[in-house]
Amino acid sequence: MIKKVARGATEVLAPWVWVILLPFGVAAASENIWKTLLWGFVVAITASVIPMAVIVRGARKGKWDGHHVTNREGRVVPLVTAGASLAAGTVIMVLGHAPKSMLALAGSMFASLIVSMAITFGLKWKISLHAGVAWAAVVTMAIVYGPVWLLLALPAALVAWSRVELGDHTTAQVLGGTAMGVIVGGGSFWLLSQSL
Repeated sequence: MIKKVARGATEVLAPWVWVILLPFGVAAASENIWKTLLWGFVVAITASVIPMAVIVRGARKGKWDGHHVTNREGRVVPLVTAGASLAAGTVIMVLGHAPKSMLALAGSMFASLIVSMAITFGLKWKISLHAGVAWAAVVTMAIVYGPVWLLLALPAALVAWSRVELGDHTTAQVLGGTAMGVIVGGGSFWLLSQSL
C-alpha cells in the first residue's frame, strides 16, 4: 500500500506536471491575463511538453531506464533537450515582448536546469529533480500569490518522500533537490521578477 501511494505521488507530481501547470498559475495573476496565458502556453510547451516527449520516446527505445530517468548517466539528453527547448522558447518570448512574469519564470527554470546539469554531470551526483521542481513551484506560487500558497508544500513534501520510499533517491539527494528548488528556482524567480 505504501509503495502504491509513493508510485502514485511520483507519477501525479512528476516534474513535467508541475512545469506544465506553473506557467498558467503565474499567468493567472497578470493584469492582462489572456495575453499572459498565451505566453504561459509557450513556457509550458518548451519547458515541459517537448522535453517530456523526448524523454518518453527515449525510454521506449531503451535509451534510459524509464520516463523518470532514474539513472544519472541517462540524464544527459533529457536535460540538454530541456535546456535547448526552453532557451528557444525564451528567445521567442523576448522577441515577442512577453510579460515579465513569464520571462522571470522561464529564466528561473533555465537557472534550475543549469544548476542541475552542473550537479549531475560536474559533481556526478543524482540530485532529485522531482523535489527541485516541486519546491521551486511552491516558492514561485507563494511569491506570486502570497504565503497561503505555501500549502503547496504538502504535495511537494509528498513527492519528495516518494522518491526516497521508492529507492530512486537518497534522503540527501531529495534534500539537495529541495534546496535547489527553493534557492535557485524560487530565488531566481523572485530576483528576475524584481529586475525585469
